[in-house]
Amino acid sequence: MDEEWVAIGRLWRTRGKRGELLGELDSSDPAREEKLTDVALETDGRRQAMRVEEVWRHDGRPVFKFEGIDSISEAEKWEGAELLVPASEVEPPEEGAYSYRELVGCRVLGDREVGVVMEVEEYGGAPLLKVEAADGREILIPFARSICKEIDVASKTIRVELPEGLLEQQ
Repeated sequence: MDEEWVAIGRLWRTRGKRGELLGELDSSDPAREEKLTDVALETDGRRQAMRVEEVWRHDGRPVFKFEGIDSISEAEKWEGAELLVPASEVEPPEEGAYSYRELVGCRVLGDREVGVVMEVEEYGGAPLLKVEAADGREILIPFARSICKEIDVASKTIRVELPEGLLEQQ
């Protein structure tokens, strides 16, 4: 594995009895997982090349079955692992789209600074920006054009027009 590898997602937890793992990809392409064959998994300082045997969706999230991982106990070793692909296989986002990796670390600015994007979460609807406010609160902001008016990943800023009361409800 001499080539540079890039994290494109993570594995959350086991799913099923055959060693499957529920994951999440940092991609706006809803079929990105179907294009994966050879990947690497990395956790706790160890990295291992893997081949995707099968992938399907459950409750809007991809479920991965890797060759050689055939039991729950084998899969548990990879819970929380980063899912890596060679840098040459990273697909650039389409015009007007952003990889979740690009959004993390962006300052969210409204009438005042709202906070910093810590991660992007998906629950089957519009993605949510998980923002840490200066006071330590966690704020979830829908990543929608009607709210996120200007996105400049080069300067790491997202200008928003928040619905009235959004900040007070969280």
